[in-house]
Parts: sequence; structure tokens; C-alpha cells
Amino acid sequence: MHIHILGICGTFMGSLAQLAKDLGHRVTGSDANVYPPMSTQLEQAGIELIQGFDPAYLQAPHMQTPPDLVIIGNAMSRGNPSVEYVLDQGIPYTSGPQWLRDHVLQGKWVLAVAGTHGKTTTSSMLAWILEYAGMEPGYLIGGVTKNFPTSARLGGTPFFVVEADEYDSAFFDKRSKFVHYNARTVILNNLEFDHADIFPDLAAIQKQFHHLVRTVPNNGVLISPVNDKALAEVIQQGCWTPQQQFAVINTENPTHENTAEWQAKLLSADGSSFAVLHNGVEVAQVNWAQTGIHSVNNGLAAIIAARHVGVTPEHGAKALEQFAGVKRRMELLADVHSVKVYDDFAHHPTAIKTTLAGLRAKVGSEKIIAIIEPRSNTMRMGVHKNALNQSITDADDVLWYQPSNVDWAMDEVVNKSPVPAKLLRDLDELIHCAISLSETNTHIVIMSNGGFGGVHQRLIEQLKKHAL
Repeated sequence: MHIHILGICGTFMGSLAQLAKDLGHRVTGSDANVYPPMSTQLEQAGIELIQGFDPAYLQAPHMQTPPDLVIIGNAMSRGNPSVEYVLDQGIPYTSGPQWLRDHVLQGKWVLAVAGTHGKTTTSSMLAWILEYAGMEPGYLIGGVTKNFPTSARLGGTPFFVVEADEYDSAFFDKRSKFVHYNARTVILNNLEFDHADIFPDLAAIQKQFHHLVRTVPNNGVLISPVNDKALAEVIQQGCWTPQQQFAVINTENPTHENTAEWQAKLLSADGSSFAVLHNGVEVAQVNWAQTGIHSVNNGLAAIIAARHVGVTPEHGAKALEQFAGVKRRMELLADVHSVKVYDDFAHHPTAIKTTLAGLRAKVGSEKIIAIIEPRSNTMRMGVHKNALNQSITDADDVLWYQPSNVDWAMDEVVNKSPVPAKLLRDLDELIHCAISLSETNTHIVIMSNGGFGGVHQRLIEQLKKHAL
């Protein structure tokens, strides 16, 4: 079968393309912007890419054969020339999540990771634990995990790990992607308001999460934190599946978190070492390269999910000690003249806060400079602007970048900042400012869910030219 994918260079759709190719289909695709690293990965897989959405490229002589099926990405909308051509010509089409369900997930034991934060990292951890245990899982992950060469594969066993996104499926299917997956093991990491471009409020997201809960069978498991109010409200709407709850406990200040079935007890303040407790009994210890309470939560959830398919917590802990991380999740890019530069995907105030808190716990009093571009749809709309200043209290200096497409003026955030802050609109000026603020043992965290104008490498190159 010839499958053509509209919007192929997105992480989810690009991963889907590789799965379709591995199933033996001829796969082509088009996107508005065809660029590395996804374009490189797809071309290496033998997938033909087309720049733009001119419908002429879906016809002879541009294509040897017209597509038998078109998978339409959720970034596509009515009015797109290729979408209109598919509809006018009556070419069969489907959404990415529906195709995944029908052609990959049938008959699989699906382990799904959902939540506002940590989906990519937790699903990467879970897939790696199963791989380490010799279970050869299939997986589809919305990022580049360093333990695997690709972001998706079919696998050699019935186990399949999927990053379960709450974003809508397609212009013709406004259900969240994750309701398609028929998951049996489900991690609900956390839940906050996000995706303001498609959800009017938190209640609308909770409704979609409850749709997911409704699909989990009685012989499955729902894994969630004990202290997440929004998730508790979802489960209170009705739950037909056994639950296992977890928490990171504070032995010095006992709370209801100490009643959780699964607990992580910190053995180091930065989260680089913790004990795993089940019903109060220590069953494993993790000593790894990750830091931050959010990382401990992610790792504990992955251990619990892996146990559901037969991996002991002790084995899961050993796997996590070899977990290499995910690109763009506090990824150390360079150490130049004792200045470390990190790349982080932070797309939400909570993600910014937990990342900086984790770094502060690790580096103590050493200087932290946060460079932040509010690029996600929700951030650009200004929905979280009142929470931004509370997210950066662990930084010593903050450089805010205001891109031209941000819908609100960021001056108030800077004027009311609890730490020294500056607003910049020019990347060269931003780089100069970051270097002038740097000293020996400085940590610069660049936070954006986009390319940020290549500022990462530009900053590193300029640092190499300067002696602090």
C-alpha cells in the first residue's frame, strides 16, 4: 500500500511514518518545512519527502502511483490545498492515532504515558526498562531518547510503549490522541491547564482524560501521583480499573503522601539517588545521572508500570542507572571555560520551575542563568503569564526573549521579577548579555520548545571566543 502523510515532519507523524515503512508500505510525505533532524531520519528510512502542500505532487507525473491512503496530521486544517484535494478526490484518509491503533496496536499490550509534563521522558524510561529486561518492546516516543537509535519501532514482542498525548487527533476528530490506543497499563503523570489553543479550560482537558480512563480494562492498571488534585477529580468521575499511586516522600515533614502504595525516598537532595518503597518496604535503590524531584517522579512511575508487565523494581532500578536521558530535556550541550550550557524543552511554568529547582539542588550556590523563549501556543497566548515569575525563583538571572509572534507584552514579567531579569528582542544582544553575566561555574539553561533561532550553538561559539 502507498501511504502519504500530510504533516510528516512532526515528531509523532515522523515516527508513524517509520512504523508504516517497517510494516512494508511505500511511504511518502509532505510538510510546510522539511528540515533536519526529522527529515534526515526519514530520508535514511527511504521515505520520500515533499516540501509544501501543492496537490500537484499527489498526482502523476510527480508520484509513480497516487496514494491509497492519506494520514492527515493534526496541524492540517480545512483550506490546506492537499487536504482539499484529498477530500475532493475521495481519497481514503485517516488520523495518525487511528492508523496507529488499527495497524500497529491491535493485539498489543499497550503501556501509555499521559500527563501535562514528563510524557517523553517517562515513556523513554519505561521503554528502556523493558529493553534492559530483554522484552524488545515496540515504542513510539515524541522525542529523541539517547538509549535508542530511533523515536519509534515495531518491536519483537506484544509490549508497546506509547507517549499518549492529549492533543486532538485531526481536524475531523477532536478527541485526544490517547483515547485511540486501547492502553492496558496507563501512567497519568500530572495534569494542569495547557494547550489553550484547543482547550478552553482545565475541565475540558479533564473530560478527555476521563475518556482515557474509561478505555482502560479491568485487568489493567492506572498509575498516578497521590497529590494531584486535577487527576483525582478525573478519577472521581468514575474508574473501573485498579489503581496504584505514588509519591516522593518527605520523612522530615510527614503528609498524606506517606500513605501512597509506592514511594520514593530521596537519598540525595538533588534526586540523583533515591530508594523505592512498596507498602513501606524498600525494594530497590536508584543511583543515576538524572536530577530533580520531577525526574524521581518519572522514574518511579516507569518502575511501577514495568512491574505490571513482570519487571521487578530492582531490575527497573538497575535499568534507570543506565538511562542516558532525552535530547532537549536538560541536555548538557557544552562546558566552555567552566560555563555549562543546557538545552531544555520547557513549555509551561511548572516545567520551568521543576527544571530550575532540580538544577539548583544539584549545583548549590553556583550561578544559574535562565534564557527563556515563551514559544508554546499556550505561552504565546499569555495564559500563564501570571505564573511565570514564580517559576524562575531558583535562577540568579533571567533573560526573557520576546519573539515577534507573542501576543502580549512581557515587560510586566520583567518589571515584577523576583530575581534580576531583562527582556530582549534581539538574539545577538541576548547572547552578549548571557556572556557578560557569566562567571566561573555558571550554568546557562536555554528553555524553549522550538529551535530558538539557533541560539544554543551561537552562544557556545561565542563563549569559546571569550575568556571569563
